[in-house]
Amino acid sequence: MGGTKRQVQVSAAAVGVTVLLAACGSGDGGGGGGDEGGPLTVWTLENLPDRLAAQQEIAAAFTQSSGIEVELVGIDEDQFNQLLTSSAAAGELPDVVGALPLAGVQALAANELLAPDVAADVVEGLGADTFSEQALELTRDGDTQLAVPSDGWAQLLVYRKDLFDAAGLAAPETYEGILAAAQALDSPERAGFTGATAPNDAFTQQTFEHLALGNGCQLVDDGGEVTLDSDECVAAFQFYDQLITDYSVSGTQDVDTTRAAYFAGQAAMVVWSSFILDEMAGLRADALPTCPECSADPAFLAKNSGVVTTIAGPDGDEGAQFGEVVSWAVTADAQTDAATQFVTYMMEDGYEQWIGFSPEGKVPTRQGTADEPSRFIDAWATLPAGVDTKAPLSDFYSAEVLDALRNAPDTISPWGIPQGQGALVGASLGELPVPQSISAMTGGELDPQQAAQQAADALREIASSLE
Repeated sequence: MGGTKRQVQVSAAAVGVTVLLAACGSGDGGGGGGDEGGPLTVWTLENLPDRLAAQQEIAAAFTQSSGIEVELVGIDEDQFNQLLTSSAAAGELPDVVGALPLAGVQALAANELLAPDVAADVVEGLGADTFSEQALELTRDGDTQLAVPSDGWAQLLVYRKDLFDAAGLAAPETYEGILAAAQALDSPERAGFTGATAPNDAFTQQTFEHLALGNGCQLVDDGGEVTLDSDECVAAFQFYDQLITDYSVSGTQDVDTTRAAYFAGQAAMVVWSSFILDEMAGLRADALPTCPECSADPAFLAKNSGVVTTIAGPDGDEGAQFGEVVSWAVTADAQTDAATQFVTYMMEDGYEQWIGFSPEGKVPTRQGTADEPSRFIDAWATLPAGVDTKAPLSDFYSAEVLDALRNAPDTISPWGIPQGQGALVGASLGELPVPQSISAMTGGELDPQQAAQQAADALREIASSLE
């Protein structure tokens, strides 16, 4: 499966939308029912064939060490809510759900389908101080630990460091710096920037959200009131409109075309997830860089690109970024002892294998153990990435790039989740009012103020429908 599809799947998971049973494990897909001693039913949203195979190996090792049988069930993101609802109604919830996005954790908590005491016990047993503090905070409701954060991926601003250095430009870490670089590097042969504008693509919202967060633009305030029409958000819409209108590739852009433009050397900056890193290094045959220099060196872009994780706007107090943290969630009907043992195993003995099947998009949220505080984060940098060719990211990227990525779980703060509005986040990414407003704005139909107002009004309607 190509890198683009991977990104789209990550987007779907981030929305917390729906999930369909895939062919792995038994046919009925439900199951814990609280019956201690039966097979432990584990749903995983990491359902690509190679990733399922890796998880089967980890589960088999767990069974060998514990004597607890595991029934692993692959889940397709686009049917999750449907399957969850039907399984709950039938009393056939799984014991554990893996790779559950933040909005999914919130949705299960709102429906009282989680066993937060189990999550708390696992975190306490492993040592809360061995986890990313922000990852724990994002998976809590007040003082209640809802799930066990396992790993995350970061949204990045990737830029041509060689071009920046040649032009004497600083890294694009602020609105001012990004606009200055886009203007300086824009030419008929190369756009200064490329960003998503497709109206029906969650990737458009992910791109805009990454930039908007840095200006203090939030989806909602602490009281849950929609704030997309705030001054900070209007300024973010204005910034994005200028980038797209003056310095980006012409036409509607999406997850495919933005990456393709950067890979072809036709854009100096792009916003994409950390899943781009193995592809940019030439490790995926179906997503190879095509820039003129890349024919002689497929890793040319990896060697000549920098990344920025947090971006600061003029109205923001400090830099922030979009990204996703996924978790192990134990359901309310779970076999408590077996589930506790399994999740603990996945976060300790099986953890390096878990993050190892896609390290560029599975940054550890648990850095190490009490005895070895940096064990997992150090191992992560050396784990082989890629599909058709395997090599550690450290073969291609500087320590500066890897440090920026490894620290991302501490700076991720996506819209709505810290304010407890995961249900609204999921619903909004089902209807996509923000991408639609961005498309209309960059297409010349709305000015930034009108785009922000349209998106905010649509969000308020969605919020009302959830009451």
